[in-house]
Amino acid sequence: MKRLVIAAVAGLIAVAAPATAAPQNRVYETANHRVEVPANWNGTLLLYSHGYYPEPPYPLTTMLANREFDTPEWLLRNGFALAASEFEGRYGYTIEPALRDQMALLDWFEKNVGKPRRTIATGSSMGGGIAALLAERNPHRFDGVLAMCSEFDAQGSWNTALDITFVVKTLLADGQDIDLVKAKDPQGSTQALLDAVTDARDDDAGRARIALAAALGNIPGWYSAHDPQPADQLNDQADWIYWAYISGMGPGKGRQDLERRAGGNPSFNIGVDYRRQLGRSSLSDEVRKAYAKAGLNLGEDLDKLAKAPRIAPDPRAVAYMYRNGVASGRLTVPIVTLHSTRDGGAVSDQVRWYGQEIGRPGQMRQLYVERGGHCAFSAAEELTALKTLLHKLDTGHWPDTSPAKLNAAATGYGDTYQNVFSLVTFTDKQMPAAFTRFTPPQFLRPSH
Repeated sequence: MKRLVIAAVAGLIAVAAPATAAPQNRVYETANHRVEVPANWNGTLLLYSHGYYPEPPYPLTTMLANREFDTPEWLLRNGFALAASEFEGRYGYTIEPALRDQMALLDWFEKNVGKPRRTIATGSSMGGGIAALLAERNPHRFDGVLAMCSEFDAQGSWNTALDITFVVKTLLADGQDIDLVKAKDPQGSTQALLDAVTDARDDDAGRARIALAAALGNIPGWYSAHDPQPADQLNDQADWIYWAYISGMGPGKGRQDLERRAGGNPSFNIGVDYRRQLGRSSLSDEVRKAYAKAGLNLGEDLDKLAKAPRIAPDPRAVAYMYRNGVASGRLTVPIVTLHSTRDGGAVSDQVRWYGQEIGRPGQMRQLYVERGGHCAFSAAEELTALKTLLHKLDTGHWPDTSPAKLNAAATGYGDTYQNVFSLVTFTDKQMPAAFTRFTPPQFLRPSH
């Protein structure tokens, strides 16, 4: 397999630069890799790892940054070389091939383009976790990490998804034949869960149970990056549950792909005390208020969850996840994280958890923007986060990362770089820089 990957990367060919790039740029491209090197290369290479692609036909192009066009345009114009892989298989839980393919691409770059003065691992969503893993496991090949909207504990994420779907099945779809893992009828089980969430929106009792499911994963109620935070957050929590945790990580294609790669089911809730987990949640008060409004007994629902049959993992699959998705914290280079405060797809709790695992406050800077949605950053915010890391690499110390300084720096890029993409509408909207001070809640389901 390793020789096949190297052969595929070796097939990178030079092609004419696109019309939007400077004519002097060297572009090397195959169906699975893309490298761009400007004529004024400053010696820095950004190796970008993309996020989770659920199914074809997305994506249409090999992305070189979280912002597909404007961030790479600025970086190339200012002398940065960019490289990215699509990862073998391209879709689904591709962390294992990503770790292999990205290092093969870096090897190819050093042999055919030149050895970078410094190499930065960067990525968004699942790719941010990949970037951290690359730097942890290849400490002499990377000089820094920029991880955006990232999940550093994929095993914890899939366990959280199981917790949420377990609540939906037990409290909102009781009695229905639904498999949460190893589904006999993945499409039918997924649709039953989706229907349960849709029906639950219409009455206070159902909404209270949605609040409980969300609270067990600290899932915030701000789904659209383009809209203000809603006063009533339950509908937006239902959207996160519907789209991210059932459609994306429920018993359907996403979990089928995970189980195929891992050789079984890695998720479990054996031994999980949901009463205790709710007590640790940052959203516990909202749950109690929703139950009081509905006239429901929260204790009775928690007892029902405690008595419901639990799900055990396959040890082989758990071991696979620890090898391919759980960061250790043994990072020797500086890292900057960029996260939305109310990202419900990759909760900010994981950034706090990873910082605690690293254990050296001087090695990490956590930057937050006050916004909902997933990976909802402007190019200006992305570039400001990168400049924060570059300052550390250049000088040995961190710059002023107060919100005022960061917002002024991001605003200075001009209107062209202020667009934010929304996964709700698949459109851009110009928005002001929104860096803020923020401390995430504690991650409720860490793997270590």
